[in-house]
Amino acid sequence: MLDPKLIKENPQAIKEMLKSRDVEFDLNGLIEADKKRREFILKTDELRKKRNQFALEISQKKKAGEDAAGILEEMKKVSSELTNLEEAQGEIEEQYMHLALTLPNLIHESVPIGKDDSANKEMKKWGQIPSFDFKVNDHIDISENLDLVDLERAAKVAGARFYYLKNDLVRLNQALIQYSLEFLSEKNYSLIQPPYMINHQSMSGAVIADDFEDVIYKIEDEDLYMIGTSEHAMAAMHSGEIIEGKDLPIRYAGVSPCFRKEAGAHGRDQKGIFRVHQFDKIEQFVFTRPEDSWQEHERMLGIAEEFYQNLEIPHRVMLLSSGDMGKISAKTYDIEAWMAGQNAYREIVSCSNCLDFQARRLKIRFRDKTNEDTQYLHTLNSTLIATSRILVSILENFQDKDGHITVPKVLQKYMGKANI
Repeated sequence: MLDPKLIKENPQAIKEMLKSRDVEFDLNGLIEADKKRREFILKTDELRKKRNQFALEISQKKKAGEDAAGILEEMKKVSSELTNLEEAQGEIEEQYMHLALTLPNLIHESVPIGKDDSANKEMKKWGQIPSFDFKVNDHIDISENLDLVDLERAAKVAGARFYYLKNDLVRLNQALIQYSLEFLSEKNYSLIQPPYMINHQSMSGAVIADDFEDVIYKIEDEDLYMIGTSEHAMAAMHSGEIIEGKDLPIRYAGVSPCFRKEAGAHGRDQKGIFRVHQFDKIEQFVFTRPEDSWQEHERMLGIAEEFYQNLEIPHRVMLLSSGDMGKISAKTYDIEAWMAGQNAYREIVSCSNCLDFQARRLKIRFRDKTNEDTQYLHTLNSTLIATSRILVSILENFQDKDGHITVPKVLQKYMGKANI
């Protein structure tokens, strides 16, 4: 969430952000609720002081053997008024918090303004798009020909957009995970395998929950959600904590399965393993000082770029527009990998700086000395790899005329072979 001072002192900045994001939001309702809750805070504080003063006077009169009935009656009136005021204040606070928690983050000045991905800006490209002297197959045909995926039986067992990985594709998936963890360990990331389910408080601290109802799975009759990414669990890991400044930055590499409804996707993405309900993912997540967060953002992007260069997968870096990036992010880069079977670049990495937006929601602060005031830190997240999408890219980009797949060199030691 945003700093409440900003809502009070600079509503114009919020109006401009909402316009840039092309988001409808009841800003006037938020401003009015903020004004009322501040008024309630003053009134309730005043009544509490009166009540405490009456209590002190009653105590003094009783000690002196004097009649305190009149003051006691006044205190009862104040207490009753305070109870009613606190109830009304609670309702306004609830209204304010609901609006405040659905308000998007501010946008960095470098973000291109636009309503959708047509305004995204290409920052760089890497690698040579492969050329073939034979008919190029997509990953669906390749995996069927090599007996690497069973979609029909998965649909029978779990429904559409689930899959059985088989044979060498299981090994290739595990090779990607193992290489990813070793790669990030060498970059001084601490490895984390988080809970695969988290409660509503944790989820709503990491994301704008209202926007995720069509994305995440809810456990029926329990206060638990399946994680859509380990980012959510890692963001909430230090909720309510004060971190020592000397320990920053904290860099985590989260490894987990991810579960998403993927509502609304269509076309050939419904088939195969590119857009699915369950997949394995390794995520970068960083807690850092505010003054270091933009440098950390570029560092995380650079790490992801290096990773895909090592895999020899052609890709490009895109700076997302204001209308295309997520609401909790102030700036987002995507990396898109070339998919030869689709003859297109497709998203494989999302790298975002959320500033203090998540930290405020989760109440995560830091300080350098015990007697110093605390500050909200900044959080950043970046995909390193969602393995199912990279399996697609490898199958399509590394196919040969005989229908087999050349394993990327950095993965061959985990596979024990050079070809599938």
